[in-house]
Amino acid sequence: MASDKRWRSTFSIYAQPRVRSMIFLGFSAGLPLLLVFSTLSAWLRDEGVERSVIGFFSWVGVTYSIKVFWAPVIDRLPLPLLTKWMGKRRSWMLLAQLGIVVGLMGMGSSDSHTQLQQIALLSVWVAFCSATQDVVIDAYRIESVSPEYQGAMAATYVLGYRIALLMAGAGAFYIADYASWKVAYFVMASFMVVGLIATLCLKEPEHKPVDVMKLRENATVKGQNIWQRFFTGFMVAVLSPFVEFFNRNGKVGLLILMLIAVYKMSDITMGVMANPFYLDLGFSKKDIADISKIFGFFMTIVGAVVGGVLVVRYGIMRPLLLGAVMVAGTNLLFAVLAVSEPSLVLLSGVISADNLSGGIATSVFIAYLSSLTSTAYTATQYALFSSLMTLPAQLLGGFSGVVVDSYGYTVFFIYASTVGLPAIVLVLLLMRYQGRIKTNSYNPE
Repeated sequence: MASDKRWRSTFSIYAQPRVRSMIFLGFSAGLPLLLVFSTLSAWLRDEGVERSVIGFFSWVGVTYSIKVFWAPVIDRLPLPLLTKWMGKRRSWMLLAQLGIVVGLMGMGSSDSHTQLQQIALLSVWVAFCSATQDVVIDAYRIESVSPEYQGAMAATYVLGYRIALLMAGAGAFYIADYASWKVAYFVMASFMVVGLIATLCLKEPEHKPVDVMKLRENATVKGQNIWQRFFTGFMVAVLSPFVEFFNRNGKVGLLILMLIAVYKMSDITMGVMANPFYLDLGFSKKDIADISKIFGFFMTIVGAVVGGVLVVRYGIMRPLLLGAVMVAGTNLLFAVLAVSEPSLVLLSGVISADNLSGGIATSVFIAYLSSLTSTAYTATQYALFSSLMTLPAQLLGGFSGVVVDSYGYTVFFIYASTVGLPAIVLVLLLMRYQGRIKTNSYNPE
């Protein structure tokens, strides 16, 4: 009975207002993504734009990978009037959301035949504002609650994000089918009101005072002109987050960065070939869509919620290890599917297990990354971690097709599972290091 009460108390974290608010911010973050990627590609192709031209639009995604370069500006620069009125995070959040609304409305107002260059520029603008919003929301999430609640914050964020992907994907297709693509983009722009209202209603998190004066005094020389002072201040803003991270973690910082780089590698490597694999097995596009939408969506949310609860109940490291083991293990299920007779029941089971493990691993990993940031440089450090989290995995994922063509799907999924072993080893090493720190710091007196 006591155990049941403890579990009920643990699940009650999802009733906290700031945890619930992440649903709306997650929706606002997820909505623009597909509108500058797959949904935009479908619109352009439907209008008869050549595939080679559409391919160039994929470069818009680079904007999300380089957000770490302007994250220091978001961390340090106050916005005139807005920051004084709304606070450090909410002011940037509101500005980014308004930029997304303007960009989407501009795309909807453009002619894909005569104003293709304008659509391209506006899609880059939307991606830039969207990446900026991601940086600010991540910083707000980390600063709003203590580390043990980060798993729950990540879970509700994932829920809102997934709902937004459905709206910007399937929802935009339905609207375009019944009306037009222009109407679809105007409707999507109007849905950003969810994020705008949330930003206006939220409370600004407390910001602890940051002692950076010493760094500035050391870096600034009397007699510098305005450009020299600007360059000095810029270097302090950019380099200080990295220096602080290694000062705080020492040599273990390298292990942490290695874990960040490889933790999602198994999941992303497998994901590249998932849909081609389903099609090659003979499943129809409708079967794949139905199963991935129904089982994939709900199992990801369930996994994210469970991950948030596990962080509250057991801390971060043990659930982090569980997520790494589950992701690598479920990839082996795809190898079983590859050597079995095609079955919708088996496909549903494998997709459910994959999305459940992915949901757990994602929410726990977000909580882990959040715990690594300093309140002095939240936006910059988390932007660095999130870029490092995806870039190596995406580069490795590019070779997935080569492995499949050379050795077949069975070997590929075993390979994808094996890619997850370094993450398991690194988590165990970090757990051992933390255990040693606790033992050394124990004083029997």
